[in-house]
Formats: sequence, C-alpha cells, structure tokens
Amino acid sequence: MTEPLLRLDDLEKHFGSVRAVDGVSLDILPGETLALVGESGCGKSTLARLVLRLTEPTAGHIRFEGRDISRLSQRQLKSVRRDLQFIFQDPFSSLDPRMRAGTIVTEALAIHGLVAGGEDRRSVAKRLLEAVGLSERHMNQWPRQFSGGQRQRLGISRAFAMQPKLIVADEPVSALDVSVRSQVINLLQDLQDEQGTAYLFISHDMASVRHMANRVAVMYLGKIVEIAPKQAFFAGPKHPYSHALLSAVPIAHPREKRERILLRGDPPSPAAIPSGCRFHPRCPIARDRCRIEAPELHETGEGHLAACHYASSWPLSTSSIVQP
Repeated sequence: MTEPLLRLDDLEKHFGSVRAVDGVSLDILPGETLALVGESGCGKSTLARLVLRLTEPTAGHIRFEGRDISRLSQRQLKSVRRDLQFIFQDPFSSLDPRMRAGTIVTEALAIHGLVAGGEDRRSVAKRLLEAVGLSERHMNQWPRQFSGGQRQRLGISRAFAMQPKLIVADEPVSALDVSVRSQVINLLQDLQDEQGTAYLFISHDMASVRHMANRVAVMYLGKIVEIAPKQAFFAGPKHPYSHALLSAVPIAHPREKRERILLRGDPPSPAAIPSGCRFHPRCPIARDRCRIEAPELHETGEGHLAACHYASSWPLSTSSIVQP
C-alpha cells in the first residue's frame, strides 16, 4: 500500500476558547486530490495554514513524507517548503504589486538558489508563464495589469515553479467569473498530470470538487465528519450534514427535482461547542444518544467513513443526489 505523502494526526488549533481545528486526522497520497468541503467558518482555511506551518498547531502532528514537521524551526522548514506550496483564494491580494510577473514566478527559485540571475531567470520565467497559458510579453507587466483569471494563473505558475509534491489550494476559483473557473480547473488538472503533484483542494463549489477530487472530506465545526471516495460520496453520503450540502447543489435538468434539506439555525460558535455530536442541534435525525455521546469516524463502506451514530440507517435516496 502506498505510504501517505501527508498525514495529520489529531491536529488542533485553538484561539483562546475557540477550537478552530479540533482533532483532525487525514491522509493524502502522492498524486491524489483530497477535496475539503464545508460551510464558511468550519475551519478549512485554518487547517490549510496549519499544513503549511503558516499557523502553529496547538496540538497534534503533521507528517510529510514520514517526517514530523510540526515543531521544526523556520530554518529547518526551508527545505520542506520547496515541496509544499499554496494557491491563495484571492488572486488580487496574494501578488506583490511592486513585483513584475517574471519576478513573481521565479522569486522562490531565487530564494532557494535554483536559478541564477539574468538570462537564466528570464528563460525560466518564460517557461513557467507559458505553462499556464501566459506568454513572454506578460513578463514585465505588473499584477494590476492582469485580469482576475490571469492573476490566478500567475499564482498557479508561482506555486508550480518549485515542482512541489503537495499544493494546498484554498478556494482557488471562488473569486473568478464562472466562465473562467473551468479553464483554471482544467489547468490545475493538466499540471497535476504532468508533475504528479498532490492537492489539498478546499472549495465550496461541488461542481469543481466533483471534477477535481479523488476523495472528499467534509468538515463541520472543526472536525471531519465524513471521508469517502468521490464516487461513493456523490452517490450516497452517510452523514446528514453531507446530505444537506449536496441537496443545495443546483440541478441543470429542468425536469429533475431534488429534495432540499434545510438545516435548522446557524452553526454553533466554535467557542461553545454543543455536547455529544456537535451537529445534533441542526440534525434532522438527531436522537437522545446524539446529545450525549460524540460519534467517532467509523467505516460504513470501502474507504467510506462517517462520524454519525446512525449513518447506516440514515434514509438516503441516490435519486436526490448529484451523480458523478
């Protein structure tokens, strides 16, 4: 069996009384795409920053290629960062407005001493820009001269410059026009095929998740509540929260209907997590046990795990779910 490229063990991040990430364990295999989904405020972006050590964990372990990087110093992390890169959500604020495009995409290479000055740097910048559909004429332009889609391509080029083994993509298409999203998603897949890069792909957009992911992890209030292969997840999620997420996805066919599940209230505050199952105040099938006993992730099918006491009895209808 292939060893995980990335393994998170009981990872936690607390901001005072707020448990933003609360005991998350995940594996990502070499070359695969694990999609992380959930409502705003559930802890997805905090988890992304923990993986890259942009935020320090409160507890738990981050293992990359078998090496625990959780407590490495910033100096020790320098070599690891060559293999761990980030694609930011906002293509407008993630680029230095004082740098030209050619400098932006080769900056990391220069920091790590992988490219010399002058002509070498220019030829590398040209190659990196062409790989994402830009050209040599863009090298001397400032970020403000690019469209939103072009800026995100520039950010993708910067992330792939080091030929990393893992890229964390935090909502990489949410700030883009719908017409541009599919182009960027296809670009990410093409680059993954060429370089064998793994993704932690964070998104609200289930259409993008269905197109990109090999597996899907669902996060709610700082915890993972379901993990499944993509086909199994879209064909029949086992957690009521996952079912509610999928019921909100629009259907393209005008005659096809889906039962919409409207959850009660808003997500509780991560500073005041409910007892028992943290989803029970909004759950349509909650019972007394749910209010007392917190469920653990357990297997409900081949590679399909859910943190629900009644996952096996939850009356799911595959006809009401988006099919892959």
